[in-house]
Amino acid sequence: MKIITPKNLSGFMELVPKEQVLFEKIKQKLEETYRLFGFYPIDTPVLERSEILLAKTGGDTEKQMYRFSKGDTDLTMRFDLTVPLAKYVAKNYSELTFPFRRYQIGKVYRGERAQQGRFREFYQADIDIIGDGDLSVVNDAEVPSIMYQVFTGLGLHDFTIRLNNRKVLNGLFEMYGLSEIATDVMRVIDKLEKIGEESVKAELSEMNVPAEASDGLLALLTFKGSNSEILEKLKGFAGRSEKLDLGVQELSEVVYYMDKFGVPQENYRVDLTIARGLDYCTRTVYETTFNRHPELGSICSGGRYDNLAEFYTKKKLPGVGMSIGLTRLFYILNEFDYLNRVLATSADVLMIPMTEDMAAAVEISAKLRAQGISTQIYFEKKKFKHKISYADKLSIPYAMFLGEDELKENKVTLKKMFAAEDDENKQCTVSLEEAESVILDGLKALRQGACIQVN
Repeated sequence: MKIITPKNLSGFMELVPKEQVLFEKIKQKLEETYRLFGFYPIDTPVLERSEILLAKTGGDTEKQMYRFSKGDTDLTMRFDLTVPLAKYVAKNYSELTFPFRRYQIGKVYRGERAQQGRFREFYQADIDIIGDGDLSVVNDAEVPSIMYQVFTGLGLHDFTIRLNNRKVLNGLFEMYGLSEIATDVMRVIDKLEKIGEESVKAELSEMNVPAEASDGLLALLTFKGSNSEILEKLKGFAGRSEKLDLGVQELSEVVYYMDKFGVPQENYRVDLTIARGLDYCTRTVYETTFNRHPELGSICSGGRYDNLAEFYTKKKLPGVGMSIGLTRLFYILNEFDYLNRVLATSADVLMIPMTEDMAAAVEISAKLRAQGISTQIYFEKKKFKHKISYADKLSIPYAMFLGEDELKENKVTLKKMFAAEDDENKQCTVSLEEAESVILDGLKALRQGACIQVN
């Protein structure tokens, strides 16, 4: 029989157990934070009828979708979690209570070129708030404040949430007579950080944008001031464009409430160059960057859309949301060794029976689990050194030995795997109750560490 070489498709990530444990802990922390703000979990199918997912796509997006037929059914794998959300809300409208606050963490599929940190199968972690008819702009401030709580809760503090309002951009385009080519101009502006000001000017010139308009627009977009200074500069154009005035008003309100939500000034700023590539963002837009590695691009993005489900219902359902590319973020943190490896274990205790009859070990392990202590029993007949090495390799913090002497004295021997060799308390023989207390106190200290540790 021919042996087939086991390998993954390009762009499909697979983690070893220790990495997977850390990934799951990050995912769990995200879910805990989302629930703290009153979001409900949902799940949507990975596969949908193509007419559902392709209702509002085209161009490069449609080319990147995985699409195939099964029998007479035309199927497509979900490209993101937002379009399936739109279908979900339209389909279940009568069962939902609005504003509807949902979170979803799930895999999406994009047939784009696989490269470092970019995958074809990856997890997204989304939150969205959907209104029925209307939705307060205060929600536009709450969503990025939740992302601030997510990142700081994970242990990441060196990041910036950059925000803008597309009405501001459209108002500026209107002011400079560029409304007819606004979409094309916006796409060029969205590349400002990647290609630089001169290259953007060159592209605008090729689009026959007058030099005066190009210079005036870029002077505003690249103005490096505080949030209040940028807003004051924009307010200086009051009355020249209704769109601009509305956009500045909304942006000012978002900045005001982000402060009230407790987001520090150093973690967010108004950035007029943020245009966002997603067509459905119509007002507030967000991009989040890891300050230490700006070359990596956005680690979290999103914005406001006026009518989420317009292709599936006549009801107007405005919404606002943000999405973390979770697989990409994890890859970055893993590559730069910013993950807390101490947390990379699923077991708290490795029970090592030292007798032929393992019944006592089984019974004591059940008692430990009843106290919330995850316990694995090592049943294999290996040398003692191999058993200890097993616990060490899996980063299990405690090993518990149960031999004839321990059984006679109704005690257990407990070893702290993480303690230094010269630690007098590294190993002790105590009652099960005392062992439980030692383990629970030790685990409390170990688990205080955040998932991410950036020195």
